Amino acid sequence: MDVMEAIRTRLDIKEYSNEPVSNEVKREILDAGRMSSSGFNAQHWRFILVDDKDKIGRLAEISITGKWVAGASFAVILLTDPSYPFHVIDAGRALTNMQLAAWSRGVASSIFTGYDEAAMRREFGIPNNLAITAVIGFGYPARRIKGRKNRKPLNEVAFHNHYGSPLRLD
Repeated sequence: MDVMEAIRTRLDIKEYSNEPVSNEVKREILDAGRMSSSGFNAQHWRFILVDDKDKIGRLAEISITGKWVAGASFAVILLTDPSYPFHVIDAGRALTNMQLAAWSRGVASSIFTGYDEAAMRREFGIPNNLAITAVIGFGYPARRIKGRKNRKPLNEVAFHNHYGSPLRLD
């Protein structure tokens, strides 16, 4: 699947089949995160692969907004260094790469950012100097996905040279 096709069709999916994701695909997804750009090339993100079913269950228990992660094949806890003012942007770059790499291999994903911070740090050994920026759950979709997005037309969200000026790329 080419990149634009992945972008056009990838949806956030929170219901997964029981089919396991291979270690090869997990490695590819993590590597996609590692290959993302970062401000000053700091490469300050860190990734915790969580693929033990009991630990995934703990992620769901600790979560406020991601109880669905209990059904994931695996999850990645995305950590960033908050001393960089752009750390959240860099997290977005890494997680987007991981989600697109996953989707290109038929693996769906979704993220959550609500959790009990103290419990998360304790359970997964996360040092205080790193921000827990997001958790991404991954797995093969439980049902067939059509990949249709409900998006506004480009001319409603993009302008030419000045806000409000119609986009002219004809």
